[in-house]
Amino acid sequence: MDIKIIQKLKKTADTKIILLVMDGLGGLPGSQGLTELEKANTPNLDKLAKIGICGLHQPIAAGITPGSGPAHLSLFGYNPIKYQVGRGVLAALGINFNLKNGDLAARGNFCTVNKEGKVTDRRAGRISTEKNKELCQLLSQIKLDRVEVFVETVKEHRFLLVLRGKDLSAGIADTDPQVTGELPHPPKSLSGEINKTTKLIEEFLDEAKKILADQHPANMALLRGFSKHPSWPSMEEAFGLKSAAIAGYPMYRGIAKLLGMDVLETGETIASEVDTLEKNFNDYDFFYFHVKKTDSYGEDGNFKDKVKIIEETDSLIPRILKLNPDVVLVTGDHSTPFSLAGHSWHPVPTLLWSKYCRIDRVEKFGERDCLRGALGPRIAAVDLVPLALANALRLEKFGA
Repeated sequence: MDIKIIQKLKKTADTKIILLVMDGLGGLPGSQGLTELEKANTPNLDKLAKIGICGLHQPIAAGITPGSGPAHLSLFGYNPIKYQVGRGVLAALGINFNLKNGDLAARGNFCTVNKEGKVTDRRAGRISTEKNKELCQLLSQIKLDRVEVFVETVKEHRFLLVLRGKDLSAGIADTDPQVTGELPHPPKSLSGEINKTTKLIEEFLDEAKKILADQHPANMALLRGFSKHPSWPSMEEAFGLKSAAIAGYPMYRGIAKLLGMDVLETGETIASEVDTLEKNFNDYDFFYFHVKKTDSYGEDGNFKDKVKIIEETDSLIPRILKLNPDVVLVTGDHSTPFSLAGHSWHPVPTLLWSKYCRIDRVEKFGERDCLRGALGPRIAAVDLVPLALANALRLEKFGA
């Protein structure tokens, strides 16, 4: 749905929407032929599925594996083909870095490389955030000609690189090969031309390689998502929603800020996120509630613990429903099957409840059950927020 159409139809109402995103929720069959979600004991989500409407959403398009940024933009109702931003900007916003006009930001991963320089672990064993801080201090010593260099800790193996100077280009390809067993990619301009920015990135990585050589397992760095701050309509401008984000991981806080959401301070656990929701429920129309570890365990190929996180989330659903929201939308931003240990193109289980939705025949929240749901097997993710707005009585009639 085009945001401009929604802007014309939006209306105010005293109703509240909760979007619960279990990151990387979708999976593939594993134990006993069941996906992680199907294997999980989810009595509360199943109960909600029985009185709601279900389906599978397509984050981008058929066969396209989405990154977390575009997948979330799509969930928030922004066409990810039109509204594109690199993870560098999201990382910067997520840690409250003062990004200025013209700054070039990139998301970094500390990684492990072998003697041949090939990547053996893209996340360096998910080093601690404290170790990350030590490494960022070392990399902050790097000086480049005619630009300021900022290296900041994000979380675990993730860091932020910002270059501040004149005429920097965001059209730089990722150096992260996205797989193990390969050399990091050299920085290249997406236009194919060698320019000032690619040379600066190359110099930074050469220096980083020297500094990190003895720092096992984090003995090299990968960069991705080169970007500058865009100017987009906020959630309030687009949909008339005073919105809040409850998310612990910086990147997701960053994308929320990019769309004008208030990012609420919260704890590390899912239960603490529910505490935050309860404390702030009267102050906002729309809540984005993010659960990260479903994705983390999927990327680690850890079926058992992904199941446990889904079950933990399910156990907290009664506390969320006790707040009496008008619309509850439960889904993931994309699929992260344990068997692929990474994001995939598979449609994502989706559940919508309101007192105005048509109940379908789904009685359990899982991939195969959602395939039979009335939302359909491939509803576009960008259509979910408009659907939630309609169920919250926040859209006018279109036309006479």
